[in-house]
Amino acid sequence: MRHGVGVIGAGPGVAALHLPTIARVGDRLEVVHISDDGSGRAAGLAARSGARASAGAAELLADPAVEVVAVCGPPHTHAEHVRASVAAGKRAVFCEKPLALDHAEAAEVIEACRAAGTALIVGTNHLFDEAWGRARHHIMAGGDDVRSIAITVALPPNGPLHELVTEFTSTSAPPARPAPDWSDAAVAAAVVRQLLLGLGIHDLPLVRDLAPAFERVVFARPVPPIGYAVGFVASGVTVTLSAVMLPDGPEALWRMQVGTSRDLVQLDFRPAFVHDGTARVRVRTPDGRVTEYSSEGEDGYVAEWRALVALLDGADAVEYDELLADAQFAIDLADAASALLAQGRS
Repeated sequence: MRHGVGVIGAGPGVAALHLPTIARVGDRLEVVHISDDGSGRAAGLAARSGARASAGAAELLADPAVEVVAVCGPPHTHAEHVRASVAAGKRAVFCEKPLALDHAEAAEVIEACRAAGTALIVGTNHLFDEAWGRARHHIMAGGDDVRSIAITVALPPNGPLHELVTEFTSTSAPPARPAPDWSDAAVAAAVVRQLLLGLGIHDLPLVRDLAPAFERVVFARPVPPIGYAVGFVASGVTVTLSAVMLPDGPEALWRMQVGTSRDLVQLDFRPAFVHDGTARVRVRTPDGRVTEYSSEGEDGYVAEWRALVALLDGADAVEYDELLADAQFAIDLADAASALLAQGRS
C-alpha cells in the first residue's frame, strides 16, 4: 500500500534531498502534492512526479490524497505546520529539524500529536543511521564510562546547505550576508542560536543518548565566516561542538568522537544530501589497535522515512516523550549559548 505525501516547502533541501529520498521508498510512499510560499517553485518540482502544486499550506492540507505531511519550510514555521497537519486529520508528519524553536512550542506540538494519535518523525538522519546504532551498542555494551564527546563539522561550498543553515529567522537582530557582524553581541547570540538549532541539532539526539541531562554551557564563540564553537557539560560528560562553513573549503568533514574509559569511537558521517551508505565507524584502543565497522546499508535519510512507514503500519510506536526530550535538550543548549554571547561573554 502506498501513502500519499504532501510536501510543505519547495526550497533547495526539498529538491536536492527529500524528493529523491522519498522516491527511494517509492514502493510505500508517493509525493502527491507540493506547496511553496508563493515563490512558484512548487510547480517545477511537482511536474517531475506528476504531483499537484499550490501556494501556501491550506490547499495541501485540504487535499484528501495527502495522508502524510512533510514539513520542510523555514524553521520558524515547523511547529505551526505540524499543528495544522494534526488539525487537518493527517495520519503522519515528517518534520524537518528543528521541531520547534522554544519550549512552549515543542510541548504544544508533541501534545497535539499525542492527543490525535498522529505519527511523528523528526528528520535527524544521523540518529537513524545504522552506524550510530552499531557505535552506541559498542559503547553501551562495554559498560565503560563516557568521558568526552566531540563533534567537528567543516562544510565546503554547498549552495542548498548554505541557504538552509543561514535561514536566520530572528526579527530582532537579522545578520548581514554573506557574513554576520560578529562584533555585535546580539547578532552573535541570535546567529549561533539559529546555527545550533539548524545545524548542530543533527547530532544532539546522539549526544543525549549518551549524556541525557544538560547541565551548563562552558564557552560559546562564533567562528567566522559562519560557524560556532561551543563547549558544554551534560550528565558529567564534556561535550564540544565546532562547525564552520568555508566558502572555499576542502572536502566535507562531519565527525563525532566519543571517548570512553576504554577506547575512542569515531564516526565519519557522509556529506549532506548524499546517498552513500552509512557513516564509517572506527574504534581505537589505547594499544593502537583499530577496528572498522562496515559502512554498507541504507543511509539515515532513507532510514528515517522507513521508520515513518513502520509507524503507519503499526510496527513501531511513536516515542513522543523522546521527541520532546530531544527538542528540549537542543533548546536548552541553544538558549544557554545565546545568553552567554548576548552578555558579551564567550
